[in-house]
Amino acid sequence: MSNQAQREQMTKGAGFIAALDQSGGSTPKALALYGVDAAQYGSEEEMFDEIQRMRARIILADDFTSEKVIGAILFERTLGEEIDGRKVAEYMWSERGVVPFLKIDKGLEDQANGVQMMKPIPGLADTLAKAAPLGVFGTKERSVIHEADADGIAAIVAQQFEVGRTVLEAGMVPIIEPEVNIHSETKAEAEDILKAELLKNLDTLGEGQEVMLKLTLPSKSNLYAEVAAHPRVLRVVALSGGYSTDEACTLLDQNDNMIASFSRALAEGLSKQMSDAEFNAALGSNIDKIYRASV
Repeated sequence: MSNQAQREQMTKGAGFIAALDQSGGSTPKALALYGVDAAQYGSEEEMFDEIQRMRARIILADDFTSEKVIGAILFERTLGEEIDGRKVAEYMWSERGVVPFLKIDKGLEDQANGVQMMKPIPGLADTLAKAAPLGVFGTKERSVIHEADADGIAAIVAQQFEVGRTVLEAGMVPIIEPEVNIHSETKAEAEDILKAELLKNLDTLGEGQEVMLKLTLPSKSNLYAEVAAHPRVLRVVALSGGYSTDEACTLLDQNDNMIASFSRALAEGLSKQMSDAEFNAALGSNIDKIYRASV
């Protein structure tokens, strides 16, 4: 797999990044929205099997190609799964032209100083060493900002960049994701603080070190234009954060230097009970909306 070809696609490709990285905590809700309630699986293993079948159905859909979907984020367990007898990450890039990323965070700490830091990530070096030969281009690591607390936001960004450096040392590109809670009463103020901290930390990166950023759609349009223009930033992508597909796309339209990286909005309206034709049509409609907002 060509890392340079993947980098070229992530830099210049027209489209968005699909978030298919539902973990143990988010999978039950994702399955419920997909029409699979907890009574339909009897163990964690069966739950993960269900979500993998959902992911595979999305990846195999007619419109899930690099024409509109330039990258996709996968859950770590997915690295060992297969589609048509091939590892998922390899299949995505070689057959669909979609650049694979890997979610590496292990969940969130309890809230303190208005934020939720990432929990420790044991065995990160081994995980990265396993992912790289499978053609995984980069990683994604999420933490959450709930309040405009300057100390908390500074700590969360510092932690993100610390993990990001480990990813860079492994020859991969980190997607740094300090999400701002869309329901925060101080969302706009928190985003101003976050922007300043991001710029400060980006200035500490060395020549040739590039990161991506996954950020909540801001209250002020084009707030992150300066961040997107930073020479150490490969691309800035937006998370849907609980907005509906239409809401998220409307907000994304107002930000010129961001593309989408949606999860719930991508899968909105999809159901296990749909025929393949119905499923492909519904997913295709979502992909088209998100694509148009991204370009």
